[in-house]
Amino acid sequence: MKPAWLDQTWRAALAPEPALLVSEWADKYRQLPSTSAEPGPWRTSRTPYLAGIMDALSTGAPLERVVLMKGAQLGATECGLNWLGYIVAHAPGLALMVMPSLDMARRNARTRLDPMIEACPVLRERIAAPRSRNAYNSAFVKGFPGGTLVLTGANSAAALRSTPARYLCLDEVDSYPADCGGEGDPVALAIARAQTFKGRRRIFMASTPTVAGVSRIEKAYLEGDQRRFEVACIHCGAFAPIEWKNIRWPEGHREGAELHCEACGGIMHEHDKARLLASGAWRATAPGDQRTASFHISALYSPFLTWAEVAIEHGAARGDPPRLQAWQNLMLGEPYEDVAAQSLPVGELQRRAESWGDCAPAGVVVAVAGVDVQDDRCEVEICGFGLGDESWSLDYQVIYGDPAGAELWQEVDTLLRERVTHASGQSLPIRAACIDSGGHHTQDVYNYVRDKGARSIWATKGSSRPGPAWPRKPVKVGRTRVTPLYIIGVDTLKDALAARLRIEDGAGRCHFPVGRDATWFAGLTSERPIRRFFKGVARREWTKTQGARNEPLDCRILCMAALEGLKASGLRLEIEAERLKRPTAPPRPAVVRSKWMEGL
Repeated sequence: MKPAWLDQTWRAALAPEPALLVSEWADKYRQLPSTSAEPGPWRTSRTPYLAGIMDALSTGAPLERVVLMKGAQLGATECGLNWLGYIVAHAPGLALMVMPSLDMARRNARTRLDPMIEACPVLRERIAAPRSRNAYNSAFVKGFPGGTLVLTGANSAAALRSTPARYLCLDEVDSYPADCGGEGDPVALAIARAQTFKGRRRIFMASTPTVAGVSRIEKAYLEGDQRRFEVACIHCGAFAPIEWKNIRWPEGHREGAELHCEACGGIMHEHDKARLLASGAWRATAPGDQRTASFHISALYSPFLTWAEVAIEHGAARGDPPRLQAWQNLMLGEPYEDVAAQSLPVGELQRRAESWGDCAPAGVVVAVAGVDVQDDRCEVEICGFGLGDESWSLDYQVIYGDPAGAELWQEVDTLLRERVTHASGQSLPIRAACIDSGGHHTQDVYNYVRDKGARSIWATKGSSRPGPAWPRKPVKVGRTRVTPLYIIGVDTLKDALAARLRIEDGAGRCHFPVGRDATWFAGLTSERPIRRFFKGVARREWTKTQGARNEPLDCRILCMAALEGLKASGLRLEIEAERLKRPTAPPRPAVVRSKWMEGL
């Protein structure tokens, strides 16, 4: 006869998890660590819109996938952590959390997950203390009774291929690489790990969107029931989502932004937001695939960000398309329409050419250069930049010669040492130059730039992967004589240029001198992004028009990279502009001392 305790244990193991919602678990057990902005007990009432998202992840919900397309400052990361805590303490099983990279997974474990475990007694007693003799707790693995939580990066094919999981937490999926080690889409690889748990699995995908038509989170959101969080007007009681089109302010005073009700015209102020959120409820707007609950929410709902702050940031970004895209992605949580994909007529740019004489216009505050290396020449653009990254093409030269010889590089060096006469009467040095090393003369470029770091002349190589325009640090190349090589985000820079070419006034505008021929303008616009599908996943690739020469585009991208490199080194365009406004004192005449005249 079996002992009573063994029978009870056996029955408890076979019984389903007791009914408990993730939001209920979080309100009862979750403690925010001291490093949090608001440490102490978790309160779902602080961010009521998260309740519906968390509860859709509960074990009793009839769903397989929960998708969150979001803005910033909404507490979405804490929502995912609450779910992971719920899994550990209430519904144990194999769990896999995927971040965009292994470095981000390690950082997330150190700054988010470990502090949560330490702050919550119910988690601390289930997960072994790190560094203990028998611990099953490392940076990437958290063992607990009945399950294991594995953290990995979307760039690790081995981890995605070998880890089975009932629970998947896929964070910031729009930042995942398009391909993971040649094995395909990392999202598809991760979901395949949960195939054996079909019917009991839970998949949580969350991300800020990027470009419309390419964004992973947008695609997943559209496959679901597309829920919006509607709040009740405090004047008429009509339910509607908080939308940017209904945020208004007095002319010239964005700090007075307020919400207007479309139904009755009533005005709601920032201090009404808590009341609005408390009245809110999620409403599905599409039938979906019956397996996916998809949610969209913008930063306009955030209790940590005011409508005025969103409006002010919009005012700063609206004249600069790259910044506007970031604002739309982060603040509105919406994918950005790709205006770069729309062709821009060459004639339109030519008609905007200007005559500013031999001096750089007054708006120029810094001059940089971009050098594109070909087999029989170097093409060089000297570009001036001003406030708001407004730009002027000051010069474009083609220097013929053999890049393997010294003469060509001497001519390039002479050009880069020239100073630009400014409208203020001052002369500007070429503060930085980027030279493309990705062609057939890589070593020749390295040889030229090796001792020119003090002049900010840098060897660069383009990368089409999503990422920053300028790297945090260079890579080292060469065995005996090491040369720093900067990997620049060319697609990011091309997106910015394509958007700025459409600006006809203000920040970001590109100015061109009269006299440039149509061939140069055709080269500047010789590439456009197209959408390709690789194993069912949309990729956005910049493609050159057949037969076109793209050296002018490459030179301009290198100029923009040089400016970003200067900014990374501490350059501030506002400070440079103020310096140019100060009059330069005439040189003091040299005083020659005479011992005879002074009677010495």
